[in-house]
Amino acid sequence: MEEWNQTLGAVPLLLIAAGAIALILVLIIGAKLHAFLVLVLVSLLTALATGIPIDAVPKVLLDSFSGTVGPVALLVGLGAMLGALVETSGGARVLAEKMVSIFGEKRAALALGVASLIMGFPMFFDAGLIVMLPIIFAVGRRIGGKHMLLYGITAAGAFSVMHVFLPPHPGPITANETFGGNLGLVLLVGMVVAIPTWYLTGYLWARFVDRRIPLPIADLFGGEDVQPTNPPKAGTVIGVLAIPLVLILLNTGVSSLVSAGVFDGDAFWTQALRLIGTSQIALLLSVLVALFVLGTRRGESGTALEKIVDRSLGPICSVVLITGAGGMFGGVLRASGIGGALSDSLASIGIPVIFAAYLIAVVLRVAQGSATVALVTAAGLVAPAVAAAGFSPLQLACVVLATAAGSVFAGHVNDSGFWLVGRLMGMDVKTTLKTWTVQQALESVVGFAFVLVIFGLVSLV
Repeated sequence: MEEWNQTLGAVPLLLIAAGAIALILVLIIGAKLHAFLVLVLVSLLTALATGIPIDAVPKVLLDSFSGTVGPVALLVGLGAMLGALVETSGGARVLAEKMVSIFGEKRAALALGVASLIMGFPMFFDAGLIVMLPIIFAVGRRIGGKHMLLYGITAAGAFSVMHVFLPPHPGPITANETFGGNLGLVLLVGMVVAIPTWYLTGYLWARFVDRRIPLPIADLFGGEDVQPTNPPKAGTVIGVLAIPLVLILLNTGVSSLVSAGVFDGDAFWTQALRLIGTSQIALLLSVLVALFVLGTRRGESGTALEKIVDRSLGPICSVVLITGAGGMFGGVLRASGIGGALSDSLASIGIPVIFAAYLIAVVLRVAQGSATVALVTAAGLVAPAVAAAGFSPLQLACVVLATAAGSVFAGHVNDSGFWLVGRLMGMDVKTTLKTWTVQQALESVVGFAFVLVIFGLVSLV
């Protein structure tokens, strides 16, 4: 596979990709076949159609699948365990009651969104969403049980904008390193962009689609009818859920200080703090604490807790497999060379640098699914032009954020995150396309618009 060179041009590759996506939609929506089977089948057909050597096809499929499933399975599995413990202990219900009593029913979705913005600063998108889900479900059931999109999209949109626009998330950090920008300015401008973008494309969009698609609240953790006699206090639940937040934030802080030369990165204590602050380890420690605080200390036996944790894994098996298969499909598109062919074509178009960075990231995102690949490729292509443009530090921060905004555009069937969000919230493919894919497109466009405004104002000074 290392010696293989793609001989097809951008146009046939793009047509193959478009045909593969259309086939996925027809088989899942029209023929009602299971998404996992469809994604594996179409991934195989796409690999063959794009000319990937037959002996290399199994490795491409398996590497793409395992590369996605590895981190996702750990995050979703541990998150499901934590969610089940919070749910079955009555903690989610208690916290939902507390939130509704403080903010009122009409502002409950807004409160969930603000909480998700705060959690989304140090936590990656998928980890933060998993931790927040039991609270989303509990609040939704507390207020009628028919507004999955209102609460789910509001919270997911909050995690998304934080992941896209703010360090320490990999997107803006990668683009900033490529362009040689100032990370502090990226953080500052990113905050100015992220919050109004979330309000418009997360909260208001969620309210809009919720009125048109009244989805019932999902029951991922199996705790809908659980009403224990001795539920934990709201403060206890908040403390348990804050553990991964604090550990990941600690990891972020230590890593930043190591990069700045303040701490020794080889010291045992810095390595230990960074280890326990990784998303998967932080969630593992949270589950262990939850087993004691929400289980043993409340009088639950070990056998009962083991059954709760075991039951939590059943419903998420489909989520993990379908997400992995989505990653497989995206991996095949990347291995086929479609990204390189498209980026080479777009690089030759003479447009302003900030627009070029955004548009290249958009096209690559839609074509092959991975936001990271779209971002890294787009940043690498326009880096020489950025260096030659003589941008001020603030202008450079805007270019960084414009590239990041393009990398999130319209996540669909070739994006593993599309399947993760859809399945966690109980949506079918058609509904996920109409809600989440559109939300991601709006988030990208609106975020880029805010960046352009700031870029224009800075350029006038």
